Amino acid sequence: MNFTRWSARLPGTQRRAAARIDRGSVPAARGEYDRRPEPPSPNSDARDASDASDAGAASNAAASNESTGGAGSGRTGGGAETHESHGTPTLEQFAVRELLGRLPALVALVHGPEHRIAYLNDAYTAAFGRRPTGAPVAEACPEIVQLGLLPLMDQVLRSGKQRTVKSRRVQGGGSYTITCLPAAALAPALAPGHDSGVLVFAADVTDHAEAAERLRASERRHRETAVTLQRSLLPQELEQPDDLRIAAEYRPGGTDAAVGGDWYDVITLGAGRTALVIGDVMGRGVRAAAVMGQLRTAVRAYARLDLPPHEVLQLLDGLASEIDATQIATCVYAVHDPNEGCLVYASAGHLPILVRDADGVVHRAEEPTGPPLGTGGWLHTSGTMPLPPGSLAVLYTDGLVERRGEDIYQGVAALEQALAGASGTPQVVCDRLIRSLGVTAEHDDDVAVLVLQHPTRAGADAELFHNAALELLGGIEAAPRARAFASGVLASWRFPVELCDLGVLAASELVANSLQHGTPPMRLRLRRTDRRLIIEVTDGDDHLPRRRRAESEDEAGRGISIVATIASSWGSRRTPGGGKAVWCEFALPDQPDQPDHPDGTA
Repeated sequence: MNFTRWSARLPGTQRRAAARIDRGSVPAARGEYDRRPEPPSPNSDARDASDASDAGAASNAAASNESTGGAGSGRTGGGAETHESHGTPTLEQFAVRELLGRLPALVALVHGPEHRIAYLNDAYTAAFGRRPTGAPVAEACPEIVQLGLLPLMDQVLRSGKQRTVKSRRVQGGGSYTITCLPAAALAPALAPGHDSGVLVFAADVTDHAEAAERLRASERRHRETAVTLQRSLLPQELEQPDDLRIAAEYRPGGTDAAVGGDWYDVITLGAGRTALVIGDVMGRGVRAAAVMGQLRTAVRAYARLDLPPHEVLQLLDGLASEIDATQIATCVYAVHDPNEGCLVYASAGHLPILVRDADGVVHRAEEPTGPPLGTGGWLHTSGTMPLPPGSLAVLYTDGLVERRGEDIYQGVAALEQALAGASGTPQVVCDRLIRSLGVTAEHDDDVAVLVLQHPTRAGADAELFHNAALELLGGIEAAPRARAFASGVLASWRFPVELCDLGVLAASELVANSLQHGTPPMRLRLRRTDRRLIIEVTDGDDHLPRRRRAESEDEAGRGISIVATIASSWGSRRTPGGGKAVWCEFALPDQPDQPDHPDGTA
């Protein structure tokens, strides 16, 4: 029987090139091989029959060779080749059972539509024990049933095409890669009387499967570490400014995606102003999360300087290059000023801010947008977007809108459409946007979304928010006018007497400091929210004041120290177009109802 074409189709086996033998020497070689004793086998009777069949085939071939005079007997000289036999048998001279029995892989031959067992090699019986010949596989071989091979064997028997399944595990045993082949030519040799069958060839890949599982477990631990680090570096609780309602959401990528460096933050700057930032560090894993944490910490530090957005990004750009020159990051830094009713922002390669006004119309922030952080050599600039009461703004990372095979701005357009129809609290809007853009637990990228809402206030809620301003022309009458204005406004806002006195004193000191060290134009602004009183003085000089310790003989230099002592907080910043603003805040009592003044004034 010719076994060469079958051995080539068995995975994991190596074909042995048999030496060419002169056809005239085949009978002698075959005779020598037949005289060798064979090891006992559990299927010795069937094997003897097979060997006899093979021997008969060899004898016929020898007789045919002798009748023609031999392959080499009549060919001498010219281009003829002479092959000498050294007693090495050809592949066809081996018994099929002997070849399959010596394979390290598991081999089983079944026949008929019920897949009855015709042959199991030694490796199979060593792994799973002996099985009765002729018994159906479904009854006698539970391991084959566990591997789910019965439907596969049916397909092979019907189609005559091989099928392979990889790395399937047997309960309580190892893992195997199994190939099922049609074995119509093998069936008569191994199962006399049958002309069809399926050869099941199973290579043991237990070591490989265990190594792959260890690798997957290591990747899971690495991802869990990165997710834990990522979440620990994000704000655990968002700051809630007086004038805004804010919600944020972070969704890591699916289990097959490494964690990225998406991040966001909300920072109160004082005087009612709020900084909002969102960014994305290019890269994956713990390294990206660590870089993100350093950038977020730096942003909070730079924000305390109360710098314009483009100056903050300029500082971040240099820092990103120092942290890791091979990684870049995109970022948007925006500042909300309730007095101006707008967002002042700067972007470093990030996607545009979206703002939906009270009428449901969505506006997209255009220029200015600079290159990502870490590229260097770019002067960032700031832009402005209106954010009046009733409007809502969304900051997001590319994981929300980017899809494979689509332009990213198609995703931005889809987000605009979803934002136009989203309503409710910022957290509800945040969840709806993520759902509308198709972000699931198996999403292939991280997603960060920051939603801020400037609510419209009416009725009793609106009574808790007031603004008042006074233009100061300078001169000796400026300080008395400022004190009288502050006293009247604070009294009309129904503050306690003690808070009114502290507010008047703070306004007086800030105005006096501006008159002495600043230049016109000057303005005193008082602002009341539901949680604090804000007093701010602006002038045309850009030299920021600093708190210093005045000596006993000094006649000046105590104004800022007094303000810092009596107020909850204070600060200063440069204003756009030149000049500065100096401010202080007083926390209001927790009681919603403020008491009347002793003189009966409400």
